[in-house]
Amino acid sequence: MDLRFQFATTGEIIFGSGRISEIGDHARAFGKKVLIVTGKQPDRAARLIELLKRADCSIQLLPIKGEPTIKEVSAGAKAARAKNIEAVIGIGGGSPIDAAKAIAALATNKGNVLRYLEVIGDGEPLTEAPLPTIAIPTTAGAGAEVTRNAVLKSPEHKLKVSLRHKKMLPEIALVDPQLTLSLPPSVTAYTGLDALTQLIEPYFCKRRSPLTDSLCLEGMDRAARHIRTAYSQGDDLQARENLCIASLFGGLALANSGLGAVHGFAAPIGGMFNAPHGAVCAALLPAALHTNLNAIEIGDSADKSELLDRFTNMSRLLLMMNGVEPQDGVSWIAKLCQDLKVPGLAHWGITKSDIAPLVAKAKNASSMKPNPVVLSDGALSAILEASL
Repeated sequence: MDLRFQFATTGEIIFGSGRISEIGDHARAFGKKVLIVTGKQPDRAARLIELLKRADCSIQLLPIKGEPTIKEVSAGAKAARAKNIEAVIGIGGGSPIDAAKAIAALATNKGNVLRYLEVIGDGEPLTEAPLPTIAIPTTAGAGAEVTRNAVLKSPEHKLKVSLRHKKMLPEIALVDPQLTLSLPPSVTAYTGLDALTQLIEPYFCKRRSPLTDSLCLEGMDRAARHIRTAYSQGDDLQARENLCIASLFGGLALANSGLGAVHGFAAPIGGMFNAPHGAVCAALLPAALHTNLNAIEIGDSADKSELLDRFTNMSRLLLMMNGVEPQDGVSWIAKLCQDLKVPGLAHWGITKSDIAPLVAKAKNASSMKPNPVVLSDGALSAILEASL
């Protein structure tokens, strides 16, 4: 492990059940004119709106019905400028929070958004500080409240790409586990497994560090102990709190280290198919871990021994027992996905004929680059085929 590393995160993390009640004071610190970016059900922000009105805030509401597109966030930024918005609040899953971060950034950094986008754009850095942003997750999965990028969909390119800069870290991440109590089992499964993926991939990735390791290990432990309870007993606040911590820690880890093959595929799949991000990650995780472990075992990388030890550590945490083998954790995750009724990729319309173009796109995805080993086209294809 390279012991040179950096760590940056949201200006302030506010965690705890019921802490949504404090939002008025936090928002007013940035101004009175607030843009609220929600998911497809803006009524889920009713409590937030009520609290902001009590704090004498002037509110503009912008629902994002799915994953945010470049066109949507560009229009949102234009509207924010026209309304002289002083702060942006994203509430919901990863999509509205990413949309809020992108709108806040583009409201102050004018010009064509392609100037700043990765992969399909010029990737230029932001020059101006975004509008102050507050992120309030209502799912436990994306960790977007503490990441420095916004994932945007480009329908014409059939890709999802990132707008990324350290200035995009929100000023405040307010994580209230009570907001996740109403999540249905399927969403709990998809988002919870996304959180688990975002703890596992940074733990193995090439840019891992002792600081992100500590977050990943603690987060994996909490997710393993509580994800089944949150799925089967959605009103169990303790389970929800622990999944929220796991999600938060995953966001902190991935933002400061990186991801891997699962998210390398998730970006092009999300661009080509109408499939929920968490569901895609959950479907891919067992096969991606199995393929990585096999490549490490038969390879001769300098950190082979360390990576195998990490698989054993993961197995020990997930199974909550000693005397385990590297493969045991992979098998545990496969059984978890089965028990949580995670559908294969075919459920979302992906077929064998899509494997080759998805592999070609995934190889260029930014999330694929930190994967612990370089996987051949055949290995990448095998991941997709096993995940169908």
